Formats: sequence, structure tokens, C-alpha cells
Amino acid sequence: MITELTSQDKVIGVKQSRKAIREGRACRVYLACDADPAITEPVADSCAAAGIPVEADCTMSQLGQACRITVGASVVAVLKA
Repeated sequence: MITELTSQDKVIGVKQSRKAIREGRACRVYLACDADPAITEPVADSCAAAGIPVEADCTMSQLGQACRITVGASVVAVLKA
């Protein structure tokens, strides 16, 4: 599933992802398993409330590489087409 991050429209980071979730633009959210839970849990709660599926089996480094950025990413939201 992480391969979809290379080709799909997405937003990277907590603030942009939460905005996409709030506006109903996100169709799937990836949370890094090694990120601080204080950062990822509110995003997971927002996803649960909005009925958005969450994937949490990647590390920050893996998410960053999949998004083609040089740093790790704690949250990535894939946007609806």
C-alpha cells in the first residue's frame, strides 16, 4: 500500500493532513509507527470520526522515502482523486 504514495496526490505533515481530513479530502492516512503518539493519536482519532482508513505499519523514514522527501514523515494523507 505504501507504493501508492509515489503516484497519488497527497499532503505530508500533521497540519496539512488534519486539514485534509477535516475538509473531507483525505481517502487514506498513513501514520508512522515510530512517531510520537502525542502527534499521531489525535490524527488517528480524527480519521476514526471521519471513517477514513489508517495504515500504521511504516516508520517515519519509510514514509519520507515513499513521499520522495529527504526527511521522515509522521503523517501522510492520500487525497481523493
